[in-house]
This record gives sequence, structure tokens and C-alpha cells, in this order.
Amino acid sequence: MTDTKTSALAPKKQRLLSIDALRGFDMVWIIGAEKIFAALFIISGWVVFDVAAQQMNHTSWHGFTAYDLIFPLFIFLSGVSLGIAAKPLSAYPPEKSKQILQHGVKRLFLLILLGIIYNHGWGSGIPLVIDEIRFASVLGRIGISWFFAALIVWYLPVRAQWVIACVILIGYWLALAFVTIGDFGGGNYSASGALNVWFDQTLLPGSTYLNQPLDPEGILSNIPSVVNALAGVFVGRLMKQQLATPKKLLISLLAFGIFSIVIGYGWGSFFPINKVLWTSSFVMVTVGFSTLLLALFYGLIDVLNWRRWAKVFAVIGTNSIIVYVGSSLINWSYISSSVFGGIIQVAAPGWRELFLFGGMVLLQWIVLYWLYRQKIFIKV
Repeated sequence: MTDTKTSALAPKKQRLLSIDALRGFDMVWIIGAEKIFAALFIISGWVVFDVAAQQMNHTSWHGFTAYDLIFPLFIFLSGVSLGIAAKPLSAYPPEKSKQILQHGVKRLFLLILLGIIYNHGWGSGIPLVIDEIRFASVLGRIGISWFFAALIVWYLPVRAQWVIACVILIGYWLALAFVTIGDFGGGNYSASGALNVWFDQTLLPGSTYLNQPLDPEGILSNIPSVVNALAGVFVGRLMKQQLATPKKLLISLLAFGIFSIVIGYGWGSFFPINKVLWTSSFVMVTVGFSTLLLALFYGLIDVLNWRRWAKVFAVIGTNSIIVYVGSSLINWSYISSSVFGGIIQVAAPGWRELFLFGGMVLLQWIVLYWLYRQKIFIKV
């Protein structure tokens, strides 16, 4: 995501289709496709669809499901793009480096603002009541993790970037395990007693998600999310270096992904894998699966050149901000019911839900396809 303008021109830089396709694949599960498995289970009774439907729900607390990967995968992919394109600011003329930094700051605050809008941050309406506004958001975290990863890439050498990533993960684990403030922390990883709760209750302005003690995008858990973006940077840099040797690159991606997953699950045995707390073990597991998915998409699309199917997802991935913000501001379920209402009303259970949620995905895809065909890419 590199520009806030709506451009009538295609991006000048060559893009890897696999990255756009994977970003679109990631986004499709939040625009209605996640409900399709439950409908297919009702229709067929096949256990595989029931298992898939269960994976399309967040874990209640500790643990990990496929749906938990959607958010960190997006952060990871923003880091991959940064790793492919970014250079130290010292490599640019002073005026250019100043412009890049200013754009990064603008991007950060714009994503925070869009996150508040996504949360319907106007509360009960004008006049605004600050305590009703939820400032923490998914888009805000994407902006924060990307921005601080970018600062690290722009100002520090590669070895220092790896060291910082390790220090963040280990430091976050030690903080949650041993630091106590009042009744919070000291190895308490519950939704009411974790160290993160003190930060959100004391320092986070406005309201939390569903007015709970702990916000899933709260203050302290922003810190380890930076490593998801940094890991994407490392993978993006690796891809840039090894694009000329695709098989070697695939092996490198697979090795890095498997290594990260093993570390994550091993760490999770004493520092639980938890999305809301965004624990270090959760970071490693999500980095691992993100890398393996990228290896799969890169191998199929950019190595084997199976590109036609990928454009179905790339249509979504190239306008991901529109997809995400639109999912909050537009009632696609109502529109799908209006367009396909005749079919939905007479359909049998299971088929009814399949037409409703499939229609939601199709209608959004048609809008995005029109933007894609017009070469209109709205980016931040």
C-alpha cells in the first residue's frame, strides 16, 4: 500500500502476482466466504466441511485456528512488500528520504483514522462522546506494525533488524511472564488478569471492544505485531535476492516457515498461543503459516505459471482497503438478499445460506473487478 490517491494508471513497479493473490485470498474470508463451509456441511453432511467451518471461528482464548491467521497474514504481507521495495533512507537523496518518512507518518495516521471509521467511531452520533469511541482497531494495528517495521528497515542495518525482532519477542514474553503491576501480570495470561489489561484500562483512550477489560487490538500487544511485519520484510528481502533461483527460494521459504511453526508451538507449551494477547508464540506460529502460504502461492503462480485462477483473488488483493472498510460500512447481506432474494426464499436449508453468502462475495467481487479493469487502485 503506497499511495492515498486513486490512480487511473496501473502501478509502475512490477508486482509478484502471488503476493496480490494471497492478499486477496486472505481478504475473501472476511467478506462472506467464511460462512460457506457451514452451509456446505448442512447440504452434504460431510465432516470435512464441519471441520472447515469450525476453523472459520476465532479461538475462544488460548489456541489457534485458520481464522486467527487472517489478520497477522495481512500484516506479514505488508512487510513482504516493504522488504522487496524498501532501502535504507540513507540510500536516497535527503529530499526524497524526507518525503518517504512523511508518507510513512501520513499512512500511519490515515490507517488509524480509517480504523476508527471502520469501528463506527462516531459513537452514538454528533456531538461526539470521546469515551464511546473505540480508537484501537485492526487497521490501526496494521498501520502501527508497518510503520515501526519501516522505521527499523529505513534506519538500521540488516543484522540489527534481526536482533530487534528477537529482543521484542523475548522481551514481550518476559514482561507478561514476570512483570506485575497491581493485580495484573506476573504470568497471568487470562482475559482479566494479564498485564495487557492494566495498559488498556489505564492508558487506552475511549472504549474497548465490547467494553471488555482487554481490547484485542490494545496497547501492549501492538509491540509483538511489529515482528509479523519484520518477518515479512525478511521474507520479502529473501525473495528479492533469490528470484533468479526459484527452486532455491521455495526451499528457503519452506524451511523458514516450518522452523517458525516448530518454534511457535514449542514456545506455546509455556507461553500460550493467544491471538488477543498476541503472544510471542502466536507471532511465530502465524509467521510460519504465512510463509508456507506464500511459498504455496509463489510456487503455483510465479514458478509453475498457473496464473489464471490467481487473478480471481488478485482482483480483491489489489484493493484490499476498499474490501475491508466496505465490509463495515456497506450491508452486503442486505444487498445480496435483495438481489438473490427470490432464490434464497425458495431454497432449502444450507442452500439458502450458500446463495446468501456466496452472493455477498460475488457482488463485492464484481465491484472490485470493475475497479481492477479500470485500473483504479485505492491504496494507503
